[in-house]
Amino acid sequence: MTSPNETSAGMQTTGAKGADAASQSLQRRLAWRSTLQAIGMLPVLIPAVIWVYWSGHPVWGTVLLIWSVIVSLMDIVLRPMLARRSADLPLLLIFAGVIGGLIAYGLVGIFVGPVVLAVAYTLLLAWIEQRVAPSRREGG
Repeated sequence: MTSPNETSAGMQTTGAKGADAASQSLQRRLAWRSTLQAIGMLPVLIPAVIWVYWSGHPVWGTVLLIWSVIVSLMDIVLRPMLARRSADLPLLLIFAGVIGGLIAYGLVGIFVGPVVLAVAYTLLLAWIEQRVAPSRREGG
């Protein structure tokens, strides 16, 4: 069985009607799925908490709800903090890289975005230092 990617590519190659629309639709669906993966575990745990409450176990439902909130917040807060610790970059730059990469490239962008911004930031700092250094030598 062929995958949707192969079907769309085949339609475009052969010039079939609606190939562009099918390709765009596929790209939108894949982009949506990749953003859902980056949200974390809440899309799965919230229905689980509702189901546990609905089953008549309010204590276990509350325990699962509290655990879900704590773990999700840890994931949201700790991921950028750990990325900041491993790289000597401003935290805002890392957040911008994660969110921009997520929007642009989906799940892979969570990792690619901060790397691209870190390289650009480091190159910019080196360029600024290089531009300032000759003027210091001339004046001193």
